[in-house]
Amino acid sequence: MSHGRTDPKAIAGLDINSTDDGYIVYQPELDRVHYLNHSAVLILELCTGRNSMGEIASLVQEAYKLPDPPLPKVEETVANLLELGLLESN
Repeated sequence: MSHGRTDPKAIAGLDINSTDDGYIVYQPELDRVHYLNHSAVLILELCTGRNSMGEIASLVQEAYKLPDPPLPKVEETVANLLELGLLESN
């Protein structure tokens, strides 16, 4: 359980579609389109409101078979996704 910090959650209603070189994420309520790479979409999908940053980093480590959890990169990506309005703190 996180202390005083909320775990990020993807906003409802996102339309995520795969393309040849990444993903297109459409926000219908804002009529906005975002282009994300595979890692960013994985992190977005792991932001369920129940996973902590550490848990997300561990899942990304597992998915990409990395030697260590990429916590700084996950935190940076989550900050960017929050800025884009694709995540919310619940």
